Amino acid sequence: MQRPNAAQLAYGSATVALATVALLLLSRTTTTLGIAVICTAGLLLGVLVAVTMPVRTGSVKTSAPPVPAATPAPDDKKIRVPAARVGAGADTRIGS
Repeated sequence: MQRPNAAQLAYGSATVALATVALLLLSRTTTTLGIAVICTAGLLLGVLVAVTMPVRTGSVKTSAPPVPAATPAPDDKKIRVPAARVGAGADTRIGS
């Protein structure tokens, strides 16, 4: 069995919480056995929602077409951009 995705976890958890609260409020039970049965029913309902939820198997398609690669400029007209300096952090020390 594959691992559940984020949407399955979110929908299943929300179903457990909302179904349990709704059933407890509607039944007005105060016994320990009644509360345990309702909590179990809410948990089973949440698992059922998470398992039966459809899973996307394909990749996400983008609507934008791919950008063509830029042609390189001749050597005499190349623009050179200085690279960021990467050091050991000696210039960021506070107090020495």
